[in-house]
Amino acid sequence: MTTESRKPEPADAEDATLLALSATGDGVAYERLVNRHQATIFRYLRAALGDVTAAEDALQETFIAALRSAGRYRGEASVRAWLLGIARNAARRLRRRRVGEPEEYVTLDDLGLQAGWGSEDPEQQLLATLRRDALQAAFERLTESEREILVLRDLEGLAGETVASILGLSLVAMKGRLHRARLRIAAEVRKEGEYA
Repeated sequence: MTTESRKPEPADAEDATLLALSATGDGVAYERLVNRHQATIFRYLRAALGDVTAAEDALQETFIAALRSAGRYRGEASVRAWLLGIARNAARRLRRRRVGEPEEYVTLDDLGLQAGWGSEDPEQQLLATLRRDALQAAFERLTESEREILVLRDLEGLAGETVASILGLSLVAMKGRLHRARLRIAAEVRKEGEYA
């Protein structure tokens, strides 16, 4: 499905209205827009930057830039995808300023719980801890672009077209990069001790 034929969802229409009102200086609309999307944007930035403090800084920059650009939103993508594109640029600017600093990576505890690794049985808890640690270590060894695409597509659940748009790729290129990232994390998990 192309973005031209994409029929807006009710949430998209509400987001577009909130963004348009924000552009006119409506602080309540802007606050509602921020509240609707800040968790998604923060998760993306935390994974992209690997540091909570840096993610918080980039989150603030993202919503400031979004407010400044609100009047230029054309509706070619959902507001969430538009905000994620702004967040990606904010993360890039922040990384350029941090050149030479050591990287820290996002934990995958939440992903492990969602995958069913939590249990009351002590043996199951030990196995879950080993799996989580293996997955965390594997995720940390991925490249920035591999982590980025996995977060957008697999953790945030964005549509392929949306992810491709955010990353500036064709849909075919995005699918290839996603497949490669999934294979790499699976291979890295196996290196950690056959917990895949």
